[in-house]
Amino acid sequence: MSTPRAYTRELAEFAAGLRYQDLPPAVVARTEELFLDWAAAALAAKGMHPLPQFERFARAMGPADGSAQILVSGRRSSAYFAAWVNAASSHLVEQDDLHNGSVLHPATVVFPAALAAAQDLGKSGADLIVAAVAGYEAGIRIGEFLGRSHYRIFHTTATVGTLAAAVAVGHLLELDTEQMVHALGSAGTQAAGLWEFLRDAADSKQLHTAHAAASGLAAAYLARDGVSGARHILEGKQGLAAGMSSDADPARLVDRLAAGPQRRWALLETSFKFHSSCRHTHPAADALLALMRREGLRHEQIAAVTARVHQGAIDVLGAVDVPSTVHQAKFSMGTVLGLIAVHGKAGLEEFRDHALSDARVADFRAKVRMELDAEVDAAYPQRWLGRVDVATTDGRILRGALDEPKGDPGNPLDRAELEDKMRRLARFSGAACAAEIDALIARLWQLHAAPAVGDLFRIPVSAG
Repeated sequence: MSTPRAYTRELAEFAAGLRYQDLPPAVVARTEELFLDWAAAALAAKGMHPLPQFERFARAMGPADGSAQILVSGRRSSAYFAAWVNAASSHLVEQDDLHNGSVLHPATVVFPAALAAAQDLGKSGADLIVAAVAGYEAGIRIGEFLGRSHYRIFHTTATVGTLAAAVAVGHLLELDTEQMVHALGSAGTQAAGLWEFLRDAADSKQLHTAHAAASGLAAAYLARDGVSGARHILEGKQGLAAGMSSDADPARLVDRLAAGPQRRWALLETSFKFHSSCRHTHPAADALLALMRREGLRHEQIAAVTARVHQGAIDVLGAVDVPSTVHQAKFSMGTVLGLIAVHGKAGLEEFRDHALSDARVADFRAKVRMELDAEVDAAYPQRWLGRVDVATTDGRILRGALDEPKGDPGNPLDRAELEDKMRRLARFSGAACAAEIDALIARLWQLHAAPAVGDLFRIPVSAG
């Protein structure tokens, strides 16, 4: 009988062996862009519910000072609690990145854990970059491995994020292959996060990312110190796939991992968020906006909108009918399209000021329905197609379509747009003044050259 392939070990060997010199310049540059984008999302959450509760928990349970920085406050704590708070904050305003094929938000779990560990260990910017790449590459492949069935019930960023964070921190700790296997095993056995929270407008989404980043960090540190984990946590008979998926594909775990011209850098496939809402709403939002501009339509001229979507959108967004909180509104297709139609965008200010209180948005929300579209569903999750049918008050039926929402690799945010996004997000929360953000942007564009990352975020607590 042949020995089963040890997929977990192969992934661990890749992660442990990755070196900065292995990274093409495009991967280094994109990692800096993703890191800046993540920092913007984290700073935007300053003072927003439920982040102060997460900060209070960290102050009560953690040290009064420490090696790692909490971005929204400037306070320092242990690496564990800095990762905890920074992960919660960066997933709060729905502006963090997404990888389409895995339906994973890598930044919000990888960067909090990696930054905290890098500060704790006195690592350089280049060290942080290669560790983050390892976390992205492993996390994306694990998400793809677990498949569509996993995402229907489990929040992939919460489950897979625990392992992605462990890999990134494990790389900073210079774990060897065997230790990385144990880190994955200990991370995987802690992986958790269910979509049920969305039905009740609960705050668990931030707990998902906080737990993932901090637990992944803990798994890596424990592995360094000799704590063992399951050796086949991904593909084993009682591992993640067995318990959390009905369509797992182990080949996805090792997809083009080998060095050479055919090596796949999955990090380059990651999308930036333009609208401040669940990514499942973005294709329809962009398609509607383009259609209204093309036809010169006003929201009063629209009688009905059918958003033709993939099943994943129905599974997640279908839980929200009339939202009761601003955060829940970000998961309401009708509310997002209402903001687009009435206000021309669905940004942080639009959600804060209009999502729950604007009668015109509420009226438009009632005109929107989602419908499963075979073409859109077949393309998902590799491609997130935007298709809308609009019925006008004068009897016309208009169709809008786009194949790459704003922020996708084929329709990206460039560096100037990312800088503008950071300035807008920081201004929204008052996390820092304009001069402080400009200085931070300049430092983050030079992350690859930073001799140490301990003082990257020099924003005083008094700011905002």
